[in-house]
Amino acid sequence: MAETRSLEPEEWEFWDVWMRAQRLLTRELERGLQRDCDISKAEFSVLVTLWQAGGREMRVGELSESLDWDKSRVSHQLTRMEKRGLVSRTRYGADGRRAGIGLTAEGRQAARSAIDVHGGNIRRHALDSLTSEQASVIRAWSEQTIDRLERLDDQ
Repeated sequence: MAETRSLEPEEWEFWDVWMRAQRLLTRELERGLQRDCDISKAEFSVLVTLWQAGGREMRVGELSESLDWDKSRVSHQLTRMEKRGLVSRTRYGADGRRAGIGLTAEGRQAARSAIDVHGGNIRRHALDSLTSEQASVIRAWSEQTIDRLERLDDQ
């Protein structure tokens, strides 16, 4: 095993600034969803995942896997969203025994609107302030980090 060493003060400072920027950006984007679309980040995640499924229903387990949430969390979130009229549960599969979930007309409208609004907020709060070079560096580093951490999951 490789020897671990603590961070130098300037590395801690970098890390603290990076973490604070992420927290503030996440907070502002979540506030925007709530303020502008009257949905939570969790609701947005479900709506977008179902939207990207091309209008087809998804099995609840498939949705859970796609969101990387445990099934209990998905179930509770879907119950709240069903009460709001954003999703509906159906029987899924040839035998009709699996629980499926799909967007209602209201859910499709909410998804379309939230995608536009959230995209505008992402642009305003993050992307517009980056040069193309900065964006390229952040993307490359992010992809490397994802690859490295996903390999750990596979071990």
